[in-house]
Amino acid sequence: MASPITAPTYDPRSTAASLARSYVLAREQLLEFQGDQSVATGQALGELNSAMLAFQTSLGALTGLNKTLFAQTASFSDTTLGSATASASATAGSYAFFVKQVATASQVSYTGLTDNAGVGGNLAIRMGGAAAFNVNLSAADSDGNGTLSTRELAAAINGAAGNDAKVTASIVTTGGTSELVLTAKNTGANTAITIDTSAVTGPSSLAAANADPARVRTLVAAQDAEIRVGSETGTAIVQASNTFTNIDGVKMTFTKAQASGSAPLTVTVGADLEATTANVQAFVDAYNKLKTTLNKLTEAGDPAKNVAGGAFAHDSGIRALNARLVGLLRPVSGDTLAAYGIIATREGTLELRTDRLKSQLAAEPGGLDALIGSASSSSPTGIAGALEKYLKSWSNGVDGQIKQRKDAASSQQSRVEDRLVALKKEEEAAYGRYLRQFTQLQTVQGMMNQHSSLFDSLFGNKD
Repeated sequence: MASPITAPTYDPRSTAASLARSYVLAREQLLEFQGDQSVATGQALGELNSAMLAFQTSLGALTGLNKTLFAQTASFSDTTLGSATASASATAGSYAFFVKQVATASQVSYTGLTDNAGVGGNLAIRMGGAAAFNVNLSAADSDGNGTLSTRELAAAINGAAGNDAKVTASIVTTGGTSELVLTAKNTGANTAITIDTSAVTGPSSLAAANADPARVRTLVAAQDAEIRVGSETGTAIVQASNTFTNIDGVKMTFTKAQASGSAPLTVTVGADLEATTANVQAFVDAYNKLKTTLNKLTEAGDPAKNVAGGAFAHDSGIRALNARLVGLLRPVSGDTLAAYGIIATREGTLELRTDRLKSQLAAEPGGLDALIGSASSSSPTGIAGALEKYLKSWSNGVDGQIKQRKDAASSQQSRVEDRLVALKKEEEAAYGRYLRQFTQLQTVQGMMNQHSSLFDSLFGNKD
């Protein structure tokens, strides 16, 4: 009897799938690794960009245009009279003023108004004796019923061209009549409100009220603010606003006048060490957040301890950025941050020693802002200016290095995705080839087994 054919048998589909998978596996794994790297790089760049922008925002808030870390305060001897603030440029000292009167905004009312039919023409609003704007009463009948209501009158005044919120009109209704109240937005004698109804046509209760002095009431008389330098009899300073800036770097806002014979108000200007310390601490904290992010992203890692490195552990450009930030904190000449108690740690972050800061401020109050400088985009100076300029070369959304790196990572990811699609097609083609080959092999093997059985039946041992 002939021996059966013992060649291995195959399932064409599973065998073809296994071989096709093996054909592309190594390349697929490499592409997936490259894709994962591109995604991780993009995410890390986004994290870095967010940290940079947050620091730049903080830097601008602390040292931008007209901003300083060194703070001064201005205080009133009588806080019921108002308040004051001082900029870093203010000269320390004491100043005396007498508040004779505060500025007020005009407010007048016209009583006994009713709705009127057939009213038209122009109502002229005057302020301080000068024309302010006109109100077209012919177009004020908003519901088109032929009657100008008092509320339509107020709405027409508020919406008149040229008003621009100079005057606010409101209606107070009592019984069958209404009262029109006009209030000036700004203070000062030049806001005194009057109306001219000479160009108003038709029967108008407003025109009638305006012609009757008994129906026109001054609720608040418009007046300028007046303060006297030194004492009640000192030099007068008169203006429309209650906020005075006659002391360089100091803004004083008065809310109440003093009674005649009262002692003058004392305004004291001096350094605000607590506010300055808070500003410096805010600078330190903002820098440390950025530096901590950079340290994490460039961490070398420790394979022996199974500690993974940062996303940019082997990126020389990002590592150079990290080192450059530290370098920009060290001016080539003059005072140093350490002189003002801003000390570098081993990790490259900063810490503030407030006792040293206050001691140095007492000795050289202007030196802190000269050292830190300004992050103003128009005129950057000092450490803040250098940091802002350098970081902008990275964070600029148009042509910054982060934008360029993100674009490169995105392009790499697109290329990987395209190659994975092509590789999938290669796998499918390989599967087709292997399937045909092993299907043919299976067919040949079956035929050979059939022939073997035939030979056995013809020539085999029949005992």
